[in-house]
Amino acid sequence: MAELELANGTIWYETSGDGPPLVFVHGGWMNGRAWEPQVERFAEDHQVVTLDVRGHGETGVTDPDEYSIGLFTDDLEALLSELEIERPALCGLSLGSMVVQEYLDRHPDDAAGAILGGAVRSMPPIEMPTGVKSFWSPLPALSASLSVSGSAGTFRSMLCSIQATTGQRWLSVDPEIRAEAIEAVGDISATEFRKIFDALYRYDPPALTGVETPTLVVHGEQEAPLVKRQGRQIASAVATGDQFELAASGHLVNQDRPRAFNEIAADFLADLPAA
Repeated sequence: MAELELANGTIWYETSGDGPPLVFVHGGWMNGRAWEPQVERFAEDHQVVTLDVRGHGETGVTDPDEYSIGLFTDDLEALLSELEIERPALCGLSLGSMVVQEYLDRHPDDAAGAILGGAVRSMPPIEMPTGVKSFWSPLPALSASLSVSGSAGTFRSMLCSIQATTGQRWLSVDPEIRAEAIEAVGDISATEFRKIFDALYRYDPPALTGVETPTLVVHGEQEAPLVKRQGRQIASAVATGDQFELAASGHLVNQDRPRAFNEIAADFLADLPAA
């Protein structure tokens, strides 16, 4: 992996292949390795870029006491500048989908296209006034759980709560993929876990109504219904948006059904207008 030195931290990233740039942003508490099936497929004819977002993977701890989706997007912009990438296709999952949405809001027609897997606009996936979110903040309870159960234990509790609420095998339909995801969470310190959660919880999603970038939203069949609803909102908000639901898959749709996800993504990329 390579390093991007910033004033307040070092971002680790990896590039492979050659061709039109395709940049992947992973989900919360995961890392760039979550995109391995996509890197293997698309490095044949694209310049593929993955990164470990602050607090995650090889990037790990960075200086700021507080993270935000805006800061993560600043880092993405800095990486694109470092690599002299001007018109990327972007693919984000979950937290990564928020980063891509923020990028699209800042640059409504500068990206070639955007693929949003497990796309979510807010956490929880129901938008509330800022004052209400602050008043009902789960952060004190989260901090208590982290002090007792650690990152992996707290993440398991979150998964159990979501499954109890939705009745869905939400994260993944594959026990092995689910276990690998929890293991990745266990590598994140309690402090960084809280900073990442805080960034997700505080995010105020953009309307996206001025976005001209062709956008594809992909959800798994076992995705939480409220998240699917937010995906429909995203697809209808942008000028050119579409949504696809992939059977036999959960939130980690790119890992549950990698071949099918790759085929959908490849068809979408092939249909993008030439620069």
